[in-house]
Order: sequence, then structure tokens, then C-alpha cells
Amino acid sequence: MMDTQKRMYELVEILNRARYAYEQENKEIMSNYEYDKLYDELQQLEQNLGVTLAASPTINVGYEVLSELPKERHEKPMLSLDKTKKVADLKDFLQDQKAVISWKLDGLTIVLTYREGRLFKAVTRGNGEVGEVITNNAKVFKNLPLQIPYKGELILRGEAVIGYSDFEKINAQIEDVDAKYKNPRNLCSGSVRQLNNEITAKRNVKFFAFNLVKAEEVEFENSRLKQFEWLRDQGFEVVEHHEVSKDTVEKEVAWFEKTIIHNDFPSDGLVLAYDDLAYGTSLGTTAKFPRDSFAFKWADERKDTTLLSIEWSPSRTGLINPVAVFEPVELEGTTVSRASVHNISIMEELELGEGDKIQVYKANMIIPQIAENLTRSGVRNIPTECPVCGGKTKIAMENGTKTLYCTNKNCQAKQIKSFALFVSRDALNIEGLSEATLEKFIAKGFMKDFVDIFHLHKYEAEIKSMEGFGTKSYDNLIQRIEQARNTTLPKLIYSLGIANIGLSNAKVICRALHNDPKKIMDATVEQLNEISGIGDVIAKTFVDYFSEDSNRELFENLLKEVTLPKEEEDHSNQMFANMNFVVTGSVQHFANRNEIKEVIEERGGKVTGSVTSKTSYLINNDVNSTSSKNKKARELGIPILSEEEFIEWLQENI
Repeated sequence: MMDTQKRMYELVEILNRARYAYEQENKEIMSNYEYDKLYDELQQLEQNLGVTLAASPTINVGYEVLSELPKERHEKPMLSLDKTKKVADLKDFLQDQKAVISWKLDGLTIVLTYREGRLFKAVTRGNGEVGEVITNNAKVFKNLPLQIPYKGELILRGEAVIGYSDFEKINAQIEDVDAKYKNPRNLCSGSVRQLNNEITAKRNVKFFAFNLVKAEEVEFENSRLKQFEWLRDQGFEVVEHHEVSKDTVEKEVAWFEKTIIHNDFPSDGLVLAYDDLAYGTSLGTTAKFPRDSFAFKWADERKDTTLLSIEWSPSRTGLINPVAVFEPVELEGTTVSRASVHNISIMEELELGEGDKIQVYKANMIIPQIAENLTRSGVRNIPTECPVCGGKTKIAMENGTKTLYCTNKNCQAKQIKSFALFVSRDALNIEGLSEATLEKFIAKGFMKDFVDIFHLHKYEAEIKSMEGFGTKSYDNLIQRIEQARNTTLPKLIYSLGIANIGLSNAKVICRALHNDPKKIMDATVEQLNEISGIGDVIAKTFVDYFSEDSNRELFENLLKEVTLPKEEEDHSNQMFANMNFVVTGSVQHFANRNEIKEVIEERGGKVTGSVTSKTSYLINNDVNSTSSKNKKARELGIPILSEEEFIEWLQENI
């Protein structure tokens, strides 16, 4: 049985690889005859076993976009496991019982329900009592059977995980250093909870069963090991596990510890569970933990090093966080040289001073932390001025914790959102400057205002030496900044972050004022009120912005950095003048919804986010959808257009 299933998994992988090469890379890695032969073999195996995997080329799982993930309460609360780092505790737990020891996989716990042999429902663990329904996404997990031989109701638990190899491939495609995922678990969590399961399908999420909850009228001989065997026969990949006793547990733990180095899937320890199901159930639970199982965590690797300095890092909330910088050490296979200390209270508790001998470790084998200060010279030199803006700092007590704050409300570190808007796609469109990267650059004093973004080349050496950066990342960033110099006046106006001025309003105002920067700065409320779609509130915030000398100076300086194409005024086709559109759902003929928005705005129309009585048309390819926007449009008698109908309308008016 195991060999047959292994062959089925093998065939799915081979056939999918061949299909991808043919369809995406325009090359053949096997003949049509060979492909058909293997396809027929897979189809026969699926019929024989009554198992069909989600990734099988014999089925076509349609992709679907949801508006939200519904919440659902679990029938029984999902408790955490009691933990230990001592093998002696495992021996005490075992006594004279046999048990099953397995990986404690580090992903996202999922509860699956099958009815009449088909996947009926998938729900995340959530907070243990309420999870999110992710059935749509589970259907595209690479190794999950959509159809199984057992026809009764089956409920099981398992872990959705992404392997290190897939994690590294996905991260390699993300050029922005701070947009990269920190670890496979974070990537898996985001992938499993996508609203569009086409994204999930591309992430190679796999599911490993670790606990059978319900399967009526199946004889398991009171054995957890038999449950694992049965689940495997149903087509599930089960977590790697061994039978263990008090006499063999130490040897088994050592085997897993040695093997984890070569494991492609992330694991943060082991799980020990009694094989005797009835005995385990009879023990019941505590308020927090089940009594039939135990989690084992390997002791954290600690290294001695020397604290070189404390770096003070301002954040968007005004909080100034202390970061310990120490002599680099190897921990859990990587070199680390920095660790967050979080607040002044922790610094004082550790009596942390420059030059101290400290012990560092990685919490959960991921996050660098200070475990102990061996010399304790004491805290000193807490900054009285903000490292970014020079404003005064204050020490505040919050929930019994001392923290350092910047008191300047205009501190650049507090303006991250405005910098993020400036570089966003609809504004200057500078990829590679995520909020996290902007925060680092501002904290280091590279940027005081938007103009400084165009002069980051002054800090070439510093940027290249920053963690996660290098020559390629730096060169790509500078190239994108140079490309951003060629922009449009509406995008530049929008990038300033003036209240109530979106890109659509910016285009309307620029068009009405003949794309003249001087007229835009000197516009009056009366002038703007005359523009269709610009009301008194928008007009006032716009005029108020340019009434401040600092804002006028910033705008004038930005004009010196960019090149604006001469906009040709076109009054010939304003077919959507005074019309309001809402665009929703996926698109097929346009690149994205923004492209439809641009077409509408070029022809005098306006695109908003919600359906109201002022909406003229709703554009949605799924005309018959029961989505909230479609329902609202029908209630208000607003026409719903498909993309094709919209294109036909455009062509009629060319």
C-alpha cells in the first residue's frame, strides 16, 4: 500500500513538472506518448485506491477569490501541549506506557472534515476555540487528498507547512529586503489564509496529519500507531513518527535531533503521545493541557559574546527601542550580531552596559535574545535627544514598564505612513522602499523629507553594509528611484498626502488647472469649487496645504527633482463626465483594476470604492454574484456591467 501511494505522489510530481515545462517554459521534457502513459497509470491508481490528491493533473480545481474568511467555533477547544526541555521529564511521563514520538512541525494547525469521501471543510486552529474557514485554500494544498475511500465523517488535525527549499525560492523572488518573509511559518500562515486560493496554490503548501479526532465504526485496536497507518491508507501524509518506550526515548530524541539538520520542513521540537488511546482519554485534561501528550523542546544554544553598543531605534509610534549590538556569534547555523532589548526596564534588569560579557540565544531558534549579562556594569547614556529629529525624549511608565519616547510630534520617524504613500504604486512608484526599509533609513538620518529619497546615493556605503542589503539591492533601489523621476503632475500631487486628495481628485484638479504647478499652488477655494466633483471640504484642505510655506517649499523642491511630461489637453472624449463607477472582482482583459480606473478617469469619470446612490455603474465580471456590492447595486437599481460590456461601450465611442 505504501509503495503504491509513493508511486502516486511520484507520478503527480513528474506529470506536473512536465506540464509546467510545456505550458510555461515552452519546452518538452517527455514525449506525448510517455506523458499519456504516466497519466493513465496515475488515473488507474486513483481509481484503485479511491484517493485523489489536490495537485493531481487528473482534476481541475478552480481558483476562487473570497471577500473574507468566515470564522467558526471548534466543537472541542484545541489545547496547547505542556512543554519540557528535559528528557527525564519524558521518561517520567512514559512510565510503563508505549508512546508515539513525532516531529512538532512549525506551521499552521488545520482541522479537516471529510464527508462521503470528500473534503467538506478546513478550519485553522485560530485561538483554539474559534478558527477561520479556509476550505477553499486547503483544496490546493499540494499533497492533500480531496477524495478518500472512507465514506463516513472523518475529522482530523494536522499541520500545514512550507518547506525550507520552497521558502527560499519564494523569498529569492522578492527583491525588497524588508518584504521578504522572516521564516517558513510566517510564509505558510499568510499563504493558508489568502482570499485568493490561486496564490495559495503557488506556495507549495503541504499538509501532514498528526491526530485523528473522529472516524466512526473503524477499528484501530486502541492504538495511535494504527490510526496513523489508517490515515496513510486514506491517502494522507502523516507526520514522521516512531514507537517509543521509557527505555528507548533518549535514543529516539537523539535520532530526531541529529535528523533535524537535514529536514526540509521546519520543526520546533517533538511530540510524545500515548499509544493506548483509551488510557490517554481516561486521563482527561488540565485547564490548559491534555494529559495524554507532551511537547519536547531542545535546549536553546547559548553563546558568550561582548556587548559593543546600544543602538536607539525610533519607531512610528514615537517609541525609541534599544537594540543591543554585540560581537558576531554563530547561533543555530547563522551569524547574529544584534538583538532587541525592547525597553529600559529590561536593560535595567540586565544591568546592561557597553563592554559587558553577555550570553545570547535564539528564542524558538529564530529571534536573537540576551539570556544573561555576566558582568553587569549598569545602564548609562540613555539619550535625551531623538536620534532622528533631535527632539527631546522622555521616559514614560506604561503597565509598569519604562520606555523611551520622542516628544516631537513632527518627528520623521512618526511620518512613516506619509513616506510610504509617497513611494506607493499610484504615487512615485518606487519599489524596494517598504515601510520597514523607510523606517530604518529615517532612523539612520538618511531622510528628513521626501526630497532626500532622490539623494540616497549619498549613503551608498552605509546602505550596502546594512543587514540584508548588498550591492545588488542597493543598485536596484537607486535604479528605481531614477525611474521615478519621470512621473506625472497628478501623481506628484497625490504623493504629497494632502487630506481627501486621492489620485482621481488630483487628476481632476490638474486637468482643470491646465497642469500648471504655479496655478495649482495658488488655487483658491472658489476656483476649486467650480470643478465638477470637487466640493468645499476638498477645496479647503487643498488650499490650506499650499498656504503653508514649508509645504510650498517642499513641492517646489520636488519639482526640481522630477520630469513632468507636457500633458496634452484632450476634450474630445469625456464620455464618462459626471459619472461615478465602482470596479470590483477579478479582471481578464485589463492588466488589473487600476488600468480600468485610468481609462475611466481619462474620459472624465470617477472611480470610488463603495456602491452608493451616486454610483452610475458597477463593473464586475461576475454579474450574477451575490457579493455585497452586487446586492447593493441591485437594491439601488444601479446597472452592473461585465468587463466585455464595458469594452464594447468604449469601442462604440471611439
